Amino acid sequence: MKIAYLINQYPKVSHSFIRREILALESQGFVVQRIAIRGWDAELADELDVVERQRTQYVLQGGLSSLSLSVVKMIFSHPLRFLSSFRLALKMGRRADRSWPFHLIYLAEACSITSWIQVSGSRHLHAHFGTNSAEVAMLSSVMSGLPYSFTVHGPEEFDKPEFIGLPEKIRRAAFVVAITSFCRSQLFRWSAHTDWHKMKIVHCGLEEEFHKGAPVAFPSVPRLVCVGRLCEQKGQLLLVAAMGQLIGRGIAIELVLAGDGEMRTEIEALILQYGLQAQVRITGWISSDQVREEIHAARGLVLPSFAEGLPVVIMEAMALRRPVLTTFVAGIPELVIAGENGWLFPAGDVDALVDALTNFLATPVAVLQCMGEAGYQRVLERHSINVEAAKLAELFRNERV
Repeated sequence: MKIAYLINQYPKVSHSFIRREILALESQGFVVQRIAIRGWDAELADELDVVERQRTQYVLQGGLSSLSLSVVKMIFSHPLRFLSSFRLALKMGRRADRSWPFHLIYLAEACSITSWIQVSGSRHLHAHFGTNSAEVAMLSSVMSGLPYSFTVHGPEEFDKPEFIGLPEKIRRAAFVVAITSFCRSQLFRWSAHTDWHKMKIVHCGLEEEFHKGAPVAFPSVPRLVCVGRLCEQKGQLLLVAAMGQLIGRGIAIELVLAGDGEMRTEIEALILQYGLQAQVRITGWISSDQVREEIHAARGLVLPSFAEGLPVVIMEAMALRRPVLTTFVAGIPELVIAGENGWLFPAGDVDALVDALTNFLATPVAVLQCMGEAGYQRVLERHSINVEAAKLAELFRNERV
């Protein structure tokens, strides 16, 4: 069976879980056509992403002339279907977070995608994220007559569900994938009860190569790593403030911020303000192998997020036998169990974060190792990429029955 995958930007450092999912589906007999809106000129740190870029078609790469030509072709080849899609694009523009011109651009993008999937012979279109990529998939479905589905991660979809037309996208979809039970519960909130049967839980997964290696000894230094985009929802500013309190009390601790992003300058300024240049290091964007090295070089992962779905990096840290310190938001408590494989604390509470870090630093390494092993067992049970991809494969196959 040949299916098409649509992502807004692909490949991308923070989208390695999508790459894993695609490759796992292909290992189970699927042919996956990769389509992205943008990403052909993005800087990549991972060689696997470089390979994926060569296998991906990019909607905006041909510019305005290519989009316009696709629209004209669709108008003349399928005028009634184009008209239906045009009306739907206008409907999606009402009370939306973006004005009508954006939705007409989505329509033009859908025209390009429709022609590509018709030529390739793909029989199903699946989008990742319930934002603009899901809308483009929905518009393409109207024009092509092929079923579509999409995976919802959160938290962006749940910040403004009505303004991105989430109920309409759910109503028209063949099925909708939620990555956690919490995520599914939020989809229930924004859909008719008659559509609840469409909501399917498929976890993000890790390939066997990620966790089959022998355990790596904990470092002698009290180092933590925080992996993720440097942005407001990840809470790194709060983490730097907590570090300032601990260092001020004379407590030894090191922190590695693995990633980059729009808030790097602000975070660096706060590090300077607290005088933490010797204790806090920012890596910038790094490859998956380098992320693994940074996790191995730390005693644990800390992620003080304000909003999340279920961060893949938590799965990665647990697969590498490192305990996790994070907030009890969204789907995180479904994986991280306080006192068993990590620490949970309230989001946005710097004092609670300081307490969690203090308790972590006071925990003997032998106990941390036991917690890391417990996390390893739990993530293997819940987040095997082959098991989760098999669930997704069954959904695709059933849709074609």
